[in-house]
Amino acid sequence: MSSRELILGRVRRAIADVQQDDTPYEQAIDRSYLREHGARSLAETVDLLAENLADYRAIVHRADTEGLPSLLTRLLTERGSRTVLVPQGLPSHWVEGVEQVRDHAQSTPRELDGVDSVVTACAVAIAETGTIVLDGSPNQGRRRITLIPDHHICVVRVPDQVVSSVPQAMGRLDPTRPLTWISGPSATSDIELDRVEGVHGPRVLEVVLLSGE
Repeated sequence: MSSRELILGRVRRAIADVQQDDTPYEQAIDRSYLREHGARSLAETVDLLAENLADYRAIVHRADTEGLPSLLTRLLTERGSRTVLVPQGLPSHWVEGVEQVRDHAQSTPRELDGVDSVVTACAVAIAETGTIVLDGSPNQGRRRITLIPDHHICVVRVPDQVVSSVPQAMGRLDPTRPLTWISGPSATSDIELDRVEGVHGPRVLEVVLLSGE
């Protein structure tokens, strides 16, 4: 028996109990599993998001619409950022007092690496996992602009963009869009568990939970 026949035989045995009909995949699979763990109020869900973001070493801030520009200016100043990359659809008044670099398709990785910080919005934030998801919308820009600069500030609208669980987030996302799932700053560990940050993304992630918008 060849390796091919062996593998196909295992596949046939694995699917032997699958009904041979034309039932759509969405209906054939039981989706009645738990969609969130426990019952939480909106405030508790947002607090859980903040807690899990911090657990992943993201820096969490809270602001209202009026105070957002001054907060972003302060965060960029504290980082010593002289240039900030801004997606085309991000409100222009969010970032003030710093040279803005617009997201262009022709920008090279070297040019993006020379930018000090990037400010974006997000598509959704997941409380149970401390994850923010970007989908390439105009206020988030191309995926690469959040992977190359060393400092990323992401603004999350509260409570509109906050969900409890991954299944709830999936219901809001378009799977045909370029989704980027971010749980804290980029980091990895070697075999001795020495943590290194900024390997394949920003070394510093700051998340602003924006209320009142």
